[in-house]
Amino acid sequence: MSTDMSTDIGTGQPAWEPPLAGTDTEHVFATLERLRATFRWKADGLDAEQLKARAIPTSELTVGGLLKHLAVCEDDVFCWRTSGRPPVTWLSVPEEEAAHWQFTVGDGETAEQVYELWAAAVGRSRARQQELLDGGGLDLPGHLEFGGTRPSIRRHLHDLIEEYGRHTGHMDLLREALDGRVGEDPPADWPMLP
Repeated sequence: MSTDMSTDIGTGQPAWEPPLAGTDTEHVFATLERLRATFRWKADGLDAEQLKARAIPTSELTVGGLLKHLAVCEDDVFCWRTSGRPPVTWLSVPEEEAAHWQFTVGDGETAEQVYELWAAAVGRSRARQQELLDGGGLDLPGHLEFGGTRPSIRRHLHDLIEEYGRHTGHMDLLREALDGRVGEDPPADWPMLP
């Protein structure tokens, strides 16, 4: 599966659009890519102050906090849960600060740093995705164990899809409150940002 996010010339559909008829594996990864694209489009083009703005008074969630949180989720699934590798996003964060750090944009953080944190995590995930496919596919057990059972890689991917679905819904509300951006999907000609 290619990570080129341009428009598919053959169908005229954006590359993040899931296939009309594909394998289970193609649909799982295409669904994840579609959610990534929609989420990232909703977060696109904001400065640091907008990334940390509480757009909805009754919620602590921010656009930047969700970008950081989903970077953590990407690494949690593709580094730790499926592979037993240290989640890169966490390496520089003291454990006692991790819960707060992943949902906030600090005063010293720039918009570029926040966007790059997410992009780097997605890049690692896409590289690991290919390794997982080459190594046996989605039915293999992941690394993480729950009560003596190691859930399949497919299960971990579905958990990440669920996480993106939940937070893309949050992003819909946050972005509309910030500047009125609405819509279900990015425009077909929007260049998917890493």
